[in-house]
Amino acid sequence: MWIHEHQNWSNFTWDSETLFCKLADIRYRQGRLFGRMEGLGFELKREASLITLTNDIVKSSAIEGENLNPEEVRSSIARRLGIDTAGLIPASRDVEGVVEMMLDATQNFSKELTKGRLFDWQAALFPTGRSGMQRITVGGWRTIDTGPMQVVSGAIGREKIHFVAPGAERLEKEMADFLSWFAGKSDVDPVLKAGIAHLWFVTIHPFDDGNGRIARAISDMALARADGISDRFYSLSTQIESERKDYYKQLEKQQCGTPEITGWLEWFLNCLGHAVSSAEITLGKVLFKAQLWDKINRNPVNERQRLVINRMLEDGFKGHMNTSKYAKLAKCSTDTGLRDIQELKARGIFIQNPGGGRSTSYRLATEAE
Repeated sequence: MWIHEHQNWSNFTWDSETLFCKLADIRYRQGRLFGRMEGLGFELKREASLITLTNDIVKSSAIEGENLNPEEVRSSIARRLGIDTAGLIPASRDVEGVVEMMLDATQNFSKELTKGRLFDWQAALFPTGRSGMQRITVGGWRTIDTGPMQVVSGAIGREKIHFVAPGAERLEKEMADFLSWFAGKSDVDPVLKAGIAHLWFVTIHPFDDGNGRIARAISDMALARADGISDRFYSLSTQIESERKDYYKQLEKQQCGTPEITGWLEWFLNCLGHAVSSAEITLGKVLFKAQLWDKINRNPVNERQRLVINRMLEDGFKGHMNTSKYAKLAKCSTDTGLRDIQELKARGIFIQNPGGGRSTSYRLATEAE
């Protein structure tokens, strides 16, 4: 018996005492994080928000098996928010669509969530009207013609059905109830509301495709309302992606259960708590980057060096720097690259790693070094 087959299934219940301590801890850590962010200048806060939004969008798509180019995502967000950042590159239609949806959810969090707005979000995710090679309903609820909406895994002939969503004939009423609840005022803590909204929407599964990403966008919208700010400093989707197996396990367990959702909310709060903790790492990177450039700009580096240093500061940069990699990134000869590297080493910006010869490599100096 699926959760939505229970009478009045969306009248969810939970044990407030079980959740109280977790919720209080998250509120405390959110407050501490926002307090630290308030101590930063405008540019640093904007950089932290740009990093978080980029990760949120990339990881939310990765949960569904879609790999977006982080540089395209960052570039698209920066353009839309009017952030002047080096290395802006064109973004694909798929990237532009998911960025448009996420920014509408978080930047315009106070606007009412309507059926038309959800239709626009889903249409933005599928600009060609197709999911892969398959044509789908875009900008509208799934229809009876497509048959039951099932979450299935396994090879053909050995499929395992994890969940069957409500029939298409129920969608208008189910979504009307959901949107009315989301717009209404209640005594439910806004953070808990984000977790309930996620479960409720993804259980209805109103679209042919895109339900997971839209559910996470709705959660981010609810969290932005809870925080009272459009800037994002922690990424729920990044944490969900790192706990993806458990995420699907918890969803399946709840959707096969009853409208008593303490277990789901407990998991959601744990995941959110991990996301807030991880934001401290992002903050540390932003501060390190700011301090490094403050040191460098007292005696500015050349454009090649600036480009390479910025690349090394990006989340997606892998490994250490060497002469050939430097020459490739800076589009210069290896001799010029070696001279640039030696200058950065002499200034204490680069630290040479153990080893020599062809394996000689360098890393950026940390404050402790």
